[in-house]
Amino acid sequence: MKEKKIALFNKLGREELEEELNNEPFKRITVSLYRYVNIKNPELFRDVLYGRWAEFNIKGRIYLAKEGINAQFSCPENNWDAFTKSLKDLDYLKNVPLKVAVEDDGKSFIKLTIKVRHKILADGMDDGSYDTSNVGKHLTAAEWNEQMADPNTIIVDVRNHYENEIGHFKGAICAESDTFKEDLPKIHDKLKGKEDQKILLYCTGGIRCEKTSAFLKHEGFEDVNQLHGGIIDYARQIEAQGLENNFIGKNFVFDERRGERISDDIISSCHQCGKPCDEHTNCHYLDCNLLFIQCKKCKTKYNDYCSTECSSNSKLSLDEQKELRREREKEGLQEYSKSLRPKINRLK
Repeated sequence: MKEKKIALFNKLGREELEEELNNEPFKRITVSLYRYVNIKNPELFRDVLYGRWAEFNIKGRIYLAKEGINAQFSCPENNWDAFTKSLKDLDYLKNVPLKVAVEDDGKSFIKLTIKVRHKILADGMDDGSYDTSNVGKHLTAAEWNEQMADPNTIIVDVRNHYENEIGHFKGAICAESDTFKEDLPKIHDKLKGKEDQKILLYCTGGIRCEKTSAFLKHEGFEDVNQLHGGIIDYARQIEAQGLENNFIGKNFVFDERRGERISDDIISSCHQCGKPCDEHTNCHYLDCNLLFIQCKKCKTKYNDYCSTECSSNSKLSLDEQKELRREREKEGLQEYSKSLRPKINRLK
């Protein structure tokens, strides 16, 4: 198949992209996929993939590495059949499972971005420190529910703390991490001495469970299981099969939607007023950009800011903001980032 010449990057600004998306006369399907596969030349595959997917008007965020692909994106409904058929032409993506979003307004992504990274999922581990192909047993939704009922089973949420906060499986333990890089050692510590017990792992779409299950098996855990297709596919299976839903709240997703409702329960609260809420906001002050839970009333009251400090800083001149940024860099960005979350309490 001869590839058409096409720009391999986006040239429009955010406002133009949002306007273009809002004016589309068709619906979009939001989907995710991942596959651990040996990609010999990720840079070349990136260019081929961008050219083909741009032709289908795909918008999304895709990561490639020698270890595989991790992708979340949206496809116009009118291009869906042609797009899925085209996957057969790509050796790395033949018969790859597609996980379609549970809730979808078609606004999940505003542009197509495909990046080459060292790993499709950064785990903080040295290359080759464990066999990523030796994974746990994959469970259907029905099998998952059945094994959850065993009181000796340990259920582990391998997602970040802010994902767990708005929705999780009943009785699950969480590493309370900010990133997946921190997860594996924290999960290992929480499970020490329980190597002979049944472990159930779950995440959004399954990719984090692949590495976590392989890591735990390497560390001597004998009965490691994982929810096939993650929370996304679980929600589809329980609806299609009329199964009991054991997930409470929302499933956090890494796109413009920030969440898919799996049950009607609201299990978290606004970080500013304490009222029940499970809607995330990024602080409008770009140097902060803190992801936090903010109800509609507080969103209006504080204009999308997480604190009075950020609100005030945003009103500084550009030169003053640059100077403030330099001062924080001297102090160390990591230390500054750790101080962001407690600021929210000052608005209560």
